[in-house]
Amino acid sequence: MWRSAVQSGFYRLSRGERDGPGWWTRYIPPENACLLCCSSLCALLGRWAMEKTTDNNQPSPVNGVANGVPPKDMRDSNANTTSTSRLPRSKRMPLLKDGLRTAKEGGTTASSPEQRALFDEKILCRLFTYFWPCERCVLAQVCSKWKQVLYQPKFWREVTPILHCRELYTEGTDGEKRFVDLASFQQRGFESACLVGVADLDICEFIDNYPPSKKTIKYISLKRSTVTDAGLEVMLEQMTSLTGLELSGCNDFSEAGLWSSLNARIVKLCISDCINVADDSLAAIAQLLPNLRELNLQAYHVTDTALSYFTTKQSHSMHTLRLRSCWETTNHGIVNIVHSLPNLTQLSLSGCSKITDDAVELIAENLKKLRSLDLSWCPRMTDASLEYIACDLHRLEELVLDRCVRITDTGLGFLSTMTSLTALYLRWCCQVQDFGLQHIYSMKKLRVLSLAGCPLLTPAGLSGLVQLKNLEELELTNCPGTTPELFQYYAQHLPRCMVIE
Repeated sequence: MWRSAVQSGFYRLSRGERDGPGWWTRYIPPENACLLCCSSLCALLGRWAMEKTTDNNQPSPVNGVANGVPPKDMRDSNANTTSTSRLPRSKRMPLLKDGLRTAKEGGTTASSPEQRALFDEKILCRLFTYFWPCERCVLAQVCSKWKQVLYQPKFWREVTPILHCRELYTEGTDGEKRFVDLASFQQRGFESACLVGVADLDICEFIDNYPPSKKTIKYISLKRSTVTDAGLEVMLEQMTSLTGLELSGCNDFSEAGLWSSLNARIVKLCISDCINVADDSLAAIAQLLPNLRELNLQAYHVTDTALSYFTTKQSHSMHTLRLRSCWETTNHGIVNIVHSLPNLTQLSLSGCSKITDDAVELIAENLKKLRSLDLSWCPRMTDASLEYIACDLHRLEELVLDRCVRITDTGLGFLSTMTSLTALYLRWCCQVQDFGLQHIYSMKKLRVLSLAGCPLLTPAGLSGLVQLKNLEELELTNCPGTTPELFQYYAQHLPRCMVIE
């Protein structure tokens, strides 16, 4: 209640756009962000604190969550917290004797209950859990007390700071480059880090000058970097707590580097846009990582042979496999996957354009535990694939069919029988019409639906989606059938649904 009031009525903090899967780009707050929000929060905090002190056993005012702890999906798991933008001193709010900042114009001193609420650490800790990480970066600039509370590690456990190579060094008075002070990072206790555009020497400097990297960093991401086999080996040898690794756009390491550096601690591995990754790389992954739980791989030169390297070592541990744009993968590769990895719960074959309905039939018959399946950009799939999925994958909760251009209304009729499905993506499925939407009306558990780019849908068919009362997100971008009147109709009948226009 009060959180939405703060955001809509007093200050609106824009969230950053995604920079690849799971990463937030730099968020630059407006200059007057703190000026606008602080005085408003004073009154709101005071009223909220008095309500909480009256009855500590009542559920919190946000979504009825008890004990002030929001559900996991309310928190952002990845955000860039390295923003160096701070308000100039002339723009900051003046300090009162008790350290409270108030607005320059029209600001008044908070009453006694409000002051106590603003500086009560217990109340603040509960309050700040409802804010996104990009908002906490702004709130930490309000006063030293808020910064002290917000810099506790519990507020940043699932946040990944992004450091560009140019941000790792500062120039001293003598003109020499010195490694930047990362004391604030250490104070917040980050367990992951993303380094962009770094080389071997930069990684060594990061490890030497940031002691937690050796013992507390569990996940490291290298993007668009020139790390070599030697740098990769040193990094994985020095960072002894590392259990997750991402390599994106790193073209200077080879398959030999993976053979020499990978160790059994790694349980999550993401590799994308690395030109030297081919079949032998997957052989190294399969043999050296027996405890691997999640593998995300984008490699244009991986063939069916590589998918046969998985053994019983991974059959029990691996639950997530994402193969993106593996153009050489065919139905034979899918045979190897279903027999080697029978316990998968998430599978993505996005962009594997050579697979057909036969491959989907193999998946449906053998991977009964699947909860998420991504078949986007697989143009050879037809309605027959959807029949196999509907008949055999009874636990499936998420299905992605973007750009599957051969899917028709008949296929949607098969999907309408899936009672467990909560998310369905049909972006740019150009043969879907209003008749197919009538099948979707009966899928009452749907919470997320995307019909972006479907050109044959009309306002009459789209208006029937109001029957999906549990819908939380509806994407209709690039749909010619949408009208302003339709969006108003959604606002009236689906007030809890976020409609993406």
